[in-house]
This record gives sequence, structure tokens and C-alpha cells, in this order.
Amino acid sequence: MSAVALAIVVVVVFCLAFYLLQHYGDIWKQQWMVLFGTLLSWYLCFLIVFILPFDVSTTIYKQCVRNNSSNPTPANQSQRLNQSKNGNFYYENVKVANVCQEPWSYIPDGILPVFWRVVYWTSQFLTWLLLPFMQSYARSGSFSVVGKIRTALIENAIYYGSYLLIFISLIVYVAAHPKWKLTWTEFQTIGITAANTWGLFLLVLLLGYGLVEIPRSYWFASSNGYMLDKTYFKVAKVAIEKAEAEEHLADVMEEVAVVHRSTRATNCLRKYVDTILTKCPSEYLEEMRRDVEPSSGDPDVLANKAGLVKMHEKVITAVQRHRQTQVQWSILVHQAFHLEDVAKSQSSPTRFFVRSSSSSQQQRGCFRSSIYTPKVEWYWECVCRQYFYRGLAVLLCLLSAAVVWSECTFFSTNPVLSLFAVLIQLAEKHYNYIWIEVACFISILFLCVCVYSTVFRIRFFNYYYLVPHHQTDAYSLQFSGMLFCRLTPPLCLNFLGLIHMDSAISHQDKIQTSYTTIMGSMHLLSFISDGFYIYYPMLVLLLCLATLYNLGSRCLNLLGLYQYLGSDESIADLVDEGKQFIRREKRKLQKCRDVGSRKWAWQQRHNNPKSLQNRNVTSSEEEDDQRRCLLQNDTEDESASNKSRTPGGRYHSLSASSSGVLDPV
Repeated sequence: MSAVALAIVVVVVFCLAFYLLQHYGDIWKQQWMVLFGTLLSWYLCFLIVFILPFDVSTTIYKQCVRNNSSNPTPANQSQRLNQSKNGNFYYENVKVANVCQEPWSYIPDGILPVFWRVVYWTSQFLTWLLLPFMQSYARSGSFSVVGKIRTALIENAIYYGSYLLIFISLIVYVAAHPKWKLTWTEFQTIGITAANTWGLFLLVLLLGYGLVEIPRSYWFASSNGYMLDKTYFKVAKVAIEKAEAEEHLADVMEEVAVVHRSTRATNCLRKYVDTILTKCPSEYLEEMRRDVEPSSGDPDVLANKAGLVKMHEKVITAVQRHRQTQVQWSILVHQAFHLEDVAKSQSSPTRFFVRSSSSSQQQRGCFRSSIYTPKVEWYWECVCRQYFYRGLAVLLCLLSAAVVWSECTFFSTNPVLSLFAVLIQLAEKHYNYIWIEVACFISILFLCVCVYSTVFRIRFFNYYYLVPHHQTDAYSLQFSGMLFCRLTPPLCLNFLGLIHMDSAISHQDKIQTSYTTIMGSMHLLSFISDGFYIYYPMLVLLLCLATLYNLGSRCLNLLGLYQYLGSDESIADLVDEGKQFIRREKRKLQKCRDVGSRKWAWQQRHNNPKSLQNRNVTSSEEEDDQRRCLLQNDTEDESASNKSRTPGGRYHSLSASSSGVLDPV
């Protein structure tokens, strides 16, 4: 049965990692090295989380066997009441069945240690060596493999040097200690301790944010008014980012056009210019090919290989950023349409969910069965959803409180104060392995959701940002893989400390899990095992309080990086601006719909062959018509203003023509 359980977990975890990679990245356009490195890092980290409960139940079974073998009388014997021939009663010592029943997911000896070593050291190799190198390689603008490798080595020299300096300092500390001998095992322990210490430092920061933000996000999601205002706020912010991305893309395309015109076909650098042109959007590329105006510079002088490498990198970054903002804009606009429909339907006396014409466009291809009728949709959107989200928020809040309490008290073994340790020890007394595995899995899963969701939400300007709908760039994908590989081992080690199954924390003479055996003895560095590992997790309480009172968001607002804080007056203007953007998009869609209706009526009136067909044409044709109409509307609204802002800017006016495209999501 254990083989079946392992096989199921391996397949399920792989499917989960592949789905997330497809959701955030584009498996058809990304480089295979980027996809492989990201998928492997995510897969190994998720695998650790799913396999660790089996390791815990197997370790508890082994501990039971050892306890009964060392002290068989109390565990294997009992007294049975018998009646003698003369009617007197007496007690007889008899053997009973061993209480240590093998768990259904028992993994034989020798399998898990090898499995953990392969998974752990592979993930560490990825996060500290391979992924940083692949990040620079994928982002490099060089035109050859050798050039990309050279750029990656130069960029990572400082990165590798800083970590090497820290590692050498720890080695010198251990070597100088009179009681320690620097053997290969201790050398491994130093490396593992250094990696886990850095991971735990980052883990507590992300955990403190997720423990508060996840329950609070579900509580606020139950209020349609709050979500609508927040969506308006996001629309206004993304509109600014979209305009900046379009402006930057137009500037880059101007530079490319100059180099394209100035580089002759006989120039040896022409092949590099052609490579850059393949990365440009089609509308800009067509304009460049039609543009035959001579360059103001001396031919073949404006282009050089070093400059083309930088330009290639700028084009890749600008195009990717432009696509991201377009998709974000489309998602937010559709979300605002839906929330406005919910607000209107809440006051409906017929209790039917009525979609506006703008929202119905995006729902054309959605699955609408006979069960999920407008009436059922009204009850879910207007009644049930808010109670469901509030109940889920309360449950998550209780789990967060349990985690905070346990993080502050898990070092106490007598009495046991950690709630997770109490649950596991209670199940251990009855040898209920199913409950042990379920409790471990739910606990680890909640910790992972709090930490990983922060990784998916966090944003470092435009350098790291995970964008859904296949719009995440290679750099961000690999950076997320690095974070997962660095956070997962200390997260699991911290969980084992919460349930008192790590001897470095509990100081108990028990069989260690196979996972902790690969970590070595943390007592080698006592100031870390007895100090940092014990007291630093308590900082999660202060981080939770800071997140609860939005201290970080308030500081960002003071710096001009506005965050949504509910009823804050400083962001009221952005909310109003977002409303205006949504109204504008509605007018555009309505105008395009009117144009389509007049076109269809004209075809009917002139007996066009297309009028004999069904009016409901294919969705692809409708999307093309809508795209062309929106392009025309945006050109009329924004082209003049952009031309006046950028005199003679042909590519700036071209950029303005695509600012309002609503890509299908």
C-alpha cells in the first residue's frame, strides 16, 4: 500500500506543479531551460510537503516498536479474569496482540533517507547554483550561447562571492573551536545550517504577513462594495503602469527603427538587427518595414555589437512588460464588470442575476449549465458567497492564532504548550495513523499556503512579479523557484519542531524522522540551534501585529506608493479615477456593439450571403471585430494627445492605438 501511496503522491504533485507553471508561464514560448528549472524546483518543494506526513507516521510506528521491544511486559501483557473449578476467581497473565500496528502508508527502512537526500541536495543545487545562473542566462541580450554564459558568470560573481564569504566565516568559526574537528559530516552540517538559517529568516517574514493577510482577504472578499472599490483602485494604478509601459515600448521601438534604417544589408551586424526585429510586436514591425526614411546618422555607425546586445535586452523587457500590463488591465476590467453586476443584482426584486451587456461578452464562452441558472447564481453571488467566505475567514483566523501560539511556545516540552504537538501526541497515544497524517498534512499545507501565497503576491518593482495567464517572465519564474527551494526545508524543519519531533528543539530521546537525519546535528552550532532557532520564530507575533495594522502599507503610502487601505481618504481620488476608466471601457464596448448591430442589419437589408447564416457568428470573429473597433476608438481618443506630448512620434501614436485592447481572458 505504501508503494501505491507514494506513486499517487508523486503523480499528483507533478500535475500540481505543471498546472501552476502553465498558469503563470507560457510552456510554448518560454525557453526549455527556464521551464525545466522552474518545474523541477516547484516539484521538489511540493514533494517534500506531501511526503513529510508519511515520514512522521512511519517514525511514530518505529518509536512504538522500540518502546515495546525494550519494555515488553506493560505493553504486551495483561491480566485476564478466569474462574477455577471450585468457583473461585483468579487473574492470569496472558499475551495480547501488539498495539503497534503497521500504518497503511508505512515506508520500509532505507527508502526515505535516500529519497530525502536526493530531493534536498537537488533543490539546494538548484537554488544556490543553477537557478541564479539560469536567471542571468535567460535575461541576457547576447546573441550566442557563449555570450550568454559569459554574461551570466560576470553577473553572478558578486552573488556567489557574498555567500562564499559567509560560508568561509562559519568554517573558520568551527575550525577554531577547540572541541570540534572539521570532518566531512560537520562540513555538510555547516552548509545545511547556513542554508536553513537564511531560509528561516525569510520564512518568518513571509509567514507573519500570510497568517494575517489570508484570513483578512477572505473576510473582505465577502463584501462586494469593498471589493468593487478595491478593483477601481487597482484599475487606476494599472492604467498608470500600462501608459508607462506603452510609452517605454514606443521609445524602445524608436531606437530599434533608427538602427534598422541605419544598418545596411551588407553589414556583418545586420543578422543581429534582424534577430531584434523578430522580438518586436507585429504592429511595430510592419510600420518599420514600411518606413524607408533615411536615418539622420551616418550609416553603419549607429550600430555596434555591444549596443545591440543592450538593445536586445531592452526590447525583450519592454515587450514583456507591455503584455503583462495589457493582461492585467483586461482581468481587472472584467472583474469590475462582474462586481458591478453583483451590486445591481443585490437589489433585484426578482432574485435573478442579470448581467450587463459588457459582462455578458466575457461570459459567452463560459459553461452555463441548466443547474447554474440565473436564480441559482443570484443566491450564490448575493447571499451564500458572503457567508461562505466569512466562515472560511473565521476558520483560517483560528488556524493562524494556533500557529502564532505554537511558534511562541513550541520550545516548552513540559508542559506541552504547542497546540500542534498536543494534537499529534494525542493521536500517537491511540496510534491513529490516519489522524496523524491528516493533521500533519493540514498543518503543513496551511503553513505553505501562508508562505507560498506571499511569494506569489509579492512584487519587487518590475524585477520580480508573478503574473497569471502565462505572462510571467523567465526571471520571475526562476526567482520563485529559488525562493521555494530556500523556504521549504526550514518550513518543514520548523513544523517538526512545532510537533516536538526534532531533538534539537525538544531535547528528547526519540527516534528522529528520516528528514531530520539528513540535517545533521544542529548542536554543532549551539548559538544557532539553542538561540536563533528557538527565539527568532517568536518574531512572527510582531510581524502579525504589523500586518494587522497595515504598517507596511501606510509607510508605502507616505512614500507615494499607494496601497488600498479601505476608507483612507488619500486614495479616494484613485478610486474615482478607476470608476471613470471602467465607464469609458463600457462606452467603448457599447459603441462596438452598436457598430456590429448596424453591420448585421446592413447585410440583411442587402441580402448579403452572410445574413442567411446564424447571427451568432464564431467567437473568434466577434473578438476580431471587437479588437478592431477598440483600436479605432483608442486611436481617436488618445492619438492626438500622445502626438502633442511627443512631437513627430510615429511610434508613440501607434502605441496609443493599442492601449484599450481587451484581450480575451
